[in-house]
Amino acid sequence: MSHSRRLSLEPAIDSITGRFRDLQRNDDVNKPDFRELDLGSPVSTLMPRGSASSSAAATPTSSSGSSGSASGKPSVSSQMGKRLENGYRSHSGELSSPGSGMPTTRNLKPGHRRSSSTGTPLIFSGSSFTSAMSHTSPQGGGSGATSAVSPSPGVLPAGNICPSGRILKTGMASRTSSRTETLCTGTGNYGHGNVVRSGAGGSSGKTVRAAENGENPEELKRMGNDMYRRGNFSEALSLYDRAISISPENAAYRSNRAAALTALRRLGEAVRECLEAVRLDPSYSRAHQRLASLYLRLGEAENARRHICFSGQCPDQADLQRLQTLDKHLRRCWEARKIGDWKTAIKETDAAIANGADSSPQLVACKAEAFLRLNQIEDSDFCLSCIPRLDHHYHSQPQAKLFGMVVEAYVLCIQSQVDMALGRFENAVVKAERAAMLDQTNPEVASVLNNVKMVVRARTRGNELFSSGRFLEASVAYGDGLKHDESNSVLYCNRAACWYKLGLWEKSVEDCNHALKMQPSYIKALLRRAASYGKLGRWEDAVKDYEFLRRELPGDSEVAESLERAKTVLMNRSQESKSLGFNNEVEVVSTLDKFKNSVSLPGVSVFHFKSSSNRQCEEISPFINTLCLRYPLVHFFKVDVEESMALAKAESIRKVPTFKIYKNGDKVKEMVCPSHQFLEDSIKHFLL
Repeated sequence: MSHSRRLSLEPAIDSITGRFRDLQRNDDVNKPDFRELDLGSPVSTLMPRGSASSSAAATPTSSSGSSGSASGKPSVSSQMGKRLENGYRSHSGELSSPGSGMPTTRNLKPGHRRSSSTGTPLIFSGSSFTSAMSHTSPQGGGSGATSAVSPSPGVLPAGNICPSGRILKTGMASRTSSRTETLCTGTGNYGHGNVVRSGAGGSSGKTVRAAENGENPEELKRMGNDMYRRGNFSEALSLYDRAISISPENAAYRSNRAAALTALRRLGEAVRECLEAVRLDPSYSRAHQRLASLYLRLGEAENARRHICFSGQCPDQADLQRLQTLDKHLRRCWEARKIGDWKTAIKETDAAIANGADSSPQLVACKAEAFLRLNQIEDSDFCLSCIPRLDHHYHSQPQAKLFGMVVEAYVLCIQSQVDMALGRFENAVVKAERAAMLDQTNPEVASVLNNVKMVVRARTRGNELFSSGRFLEASVAYGDGLKHDESNSVLYCNRAACWYKLGLWEKSVEDCNHALKMQPSYIKALLRRAASYGKLGRWEDAVKDYEFLRRELPGDSEVAESLERAKTVLMNRSQESKSLGFNNEVEVVSTLDKFKNSVSLPGVSVFHFKSSSNRQCEEISPFINTLCLRYPLVHFFKVDVEESMALAKAESIRKVPTFKIYKNGDKVKEMVCPSHQFLEDSIKHFLL
């Protein structure tokens, strides 16, 4: 091809290359990349070894491997001679017109390579096309003789040798690596083997094998993209993996693999692939956008900002808006956490997750922490069970932080505290120690680890004392643990067992109530409270607990027996109270005569002097109704001082609510505005 012909093709090729790049930039960020590999085939660009300007030489050198004669095949000239009736034959397969001193070429498409049966391969050097063999001048007035020009020693042809039957994409040469290229060792004929990057190490072997198997990485990528569009993400991932095994340093393949991993919800691995793509091509905008989107889903605002606003890129407005919204909710969470406004923390966390941070372990952990502080331990544990599971080896780069803690350490701290509150002490210690290793300088992480160790030590000491029968000392040990963790339902339940053994059943019920407030379905606490209710004669309450336990433990024979026994006692008490004239409701006393008759009844009688216009009286009245049901052997009466002023004056009632307790006709106690607990304790004292 003449020098002028080569120059005339350059503008057209550059125009095609520019349009191809523009199409690449406009691809949708949520789809796999379609950027071509810098190698049009397993055979890559050859650069001259000697001079950098050899590719622009006016007369290209010939290649001993480009001719079929090197492998014992008939020469190209002899093949062409059979097909042509007129004209001169050149060693390269190009034709010269009779009577002309200049060779002519057939009208070939850019990048097209004729098969070995029609001529030698063409070499595409990025802006011009040349024959792989040097053209020759006609000899002696058009005789058929030709002469080949010997190749210059140490000089190799420049450009991509296109595989047979394939069209090389324009613009590809502009993205080739500046690294030198060398021939694979072990191939007999140059031009028919594989060309690999120098220093490629182990990947060169894969490239050779892939080429020998006929696999083209661009074809694999295309097939992967088709599978992705159809929703077959696992198949797409497999195809991208095969393309990467052939060309491990291609950023587009890495980015496409990240898209497939994201669709499969393997976000940690997707982040790693995007980071690798950015490492291979720091200006690859698609990989930066995909990485920013992943970080937003993971709730890592600072890492997302680095890739949304990286140098040289115009930020995507939708991602920028999502980033600003995430920042706002995280800031409000931080403020709510500082003042202990845990309900607001839950609200802001839910808003951040709804805004797109749907795969953020630290945001779910923040919500779990809020439930923990609100003593809703079971809700907290459920939150943690829903935490997104990232790749075990995933670590954000650089390390993301929340509330001043490394996010992985923060999540472990919350998991440790919830495990401890639910009695999973060994797990709590392991997670707290892992958190301390991940964030060694944070004081909050260190405090969590110290508290966990102190609680575990107190629990172990208390168990040892309880086993040896030293119940009072055991209760003190459990109390020491509660100083470090006020929401530990296990320590409360264990201390309730100590109070039960010591005969302090009211304290046992109180500690069981604390444990059940934080863990409503805590079976051991329910069993101990029911037993304590039985000791206190509160059989109705005992029946309620046993009925709940019966539903939870349908096959437990001991629970079934305890329930029947409590029901029997409650029924007998009810029949006894009826035979003795006791009622299951508070009886009204409005006259002085009725009051005197009521006082003289055998057993314990409680009189509640009240006023319907008094707020304290109205608040305590429902509790009196409960006591009436709880203690069926006690007579309960109420006197409205506004309706029975003569009776109130005779009993010297100056303030309401006032309670008077009579036993067998004698007044034994009088109380003004007592607490619920003090009133009940006084009734039990005179009843026993």
